[in-house]
Formats: sequence, structure tokens, C-alpha cells
Amino acid sequence: MIKAGLLYILLLLPIAGIWAQTEETEKKEEVKKVVVDSLYREDQFYVSIAYNLLTNSPAGFSQNSFSLGLSAGFLRDIPLNKKRTFAIAPGLGYTFNSFRQNMKIMEQENVVNYSISSDFDRNKLETHYLDIPIEVRWRTSTPESHKFWRIYSGFKFSYLMYSKSVFTGSSEKIKVFNNSDLNKIQYGPYVGIGYNTFNAYAYYGLNPLFKSGEIDGEKIKINVFSFLVIFYIL
Repeated sequence: MIKAGLLYILLLLPIAGIWAQTEETEKKEEVKKVVVDSLYREDQFYVSIAYNLLTNSPAGFSQNSFSLGLSAGFLRDIPLNKKRTFAIAPGLGYTFNSFRQNMKIMEQENVVNYSISSDFDRNKLETHYLDIPIEVRWRTSTPESHKFWRIYSGFKFSYLMYSKSVFTGSSEKIKVFNNSDLNKIQYGPYVGIGYNTFNAYAYYGLNPLFKSGEIDGEKIKINVFSFLVIFYIL
């Protein structure tokens, strides 16, 4: 009887193994099917690094070192077609800019003055913006892969939350906080193209950084032209 029972168990083990393997395979296929059929969204969180070029500058103005820009934010991806390759994406973000140049910014009795200077160890203007971008998106994405081509273009509004300029000369150090002559609102178009994790963008600010500042009678009409590399997290 014991031998018969052992034989019976030994005969059942392969069958049980096959049944378990079949059940596991069916579960994996079911999970895979759910992923393929899910309503995925692309490229919703982003971080970027930028080189800022200042255009329409007054006579004698020049940039020095690297004018850095850093951004991060969230874009709500809203697909518009069944394949989810065409979408719009409104968002919210933050941008920090550090402009390094030879324009000296001073404030005396709540009046901001500007001049060109070469006598400094460090001279920079820092700005902090709240961004509201909206994008039109085209991509070759699929549910199975995050490696795809993308062309995104959009328009961005930015609100200046805080600014600081620091001029460090041989005999003086000048700081100006929240320069009232800086335009509170910046806006402009941008366009980007990329594949997989590498995405190159360009943005152009349509309105100048400053409202009414002048250097030797010439109005300061500086605009920002940014070249960015953007990385999408999800």
C-alpha cells in the first residue's frame, strides 16, 4: 500500500508542476496584456539644464563664464488620438537662471542704475521663476517601450518670484535684491526634438528682461535665448 501511494504521488508531481507552470504563464500573459492595453501617459516629470544667451544687448555689454539655467516641473500629458502619439500637455514648473555678464547693477534711494564695468571679480544676476508651459506633442511611443522619437513645441509664461544681483569689485561689493526694473512676466515659444533620454530644446523670450533701464542713454532691451537639454523622468 505504501509503495502504491508513493508511486501515485510520484506520478502526480510532474502533472502538478505542469499545471503550476501553466497557471504562472497565464498570469504573466494577463499582466502583460494589462500593461499593453493600459492608458499610458508620457513625459510628465522633467528636469533640464540650459545655456542662456542674452541677445539685443547694449553697446559694450558682454557675457562671461557660463550663464546657467536649471528647470524642473510637471506636465499633464493628455493624449488626443487612439494611438496616444499626439497630445497636449499643460504644466507647472520652476526655473533658476544665473546670468554672468559685465553690466553693473546699483540701487540708490530705490532707483536702479546700470553701467558697463570691467573691474570686477564676480558679477551675476540670478532670477527665480514660476513657469506655466503648455505643449503640443508628437511622438512615436508605444506601451511596450520608452525609446521613441518626439517633437514637442509650446509656449511658456514665467512669473518672476525673486531676483538678486551681485557685483564684487576690487574695492566694493554691491547686492540688489528684487530689482523693480525687471519685468515680472516673461513669455515666449520653445521647440524640442529628441530620442529616448536625450532631448534638445530652444526657447526665446519675446519680451525684454528689463522694463526701462538705460546705459548712457541707450535703453536695455536684453532678451533671453536658451538652449536646453531636458530629461524626462516619467
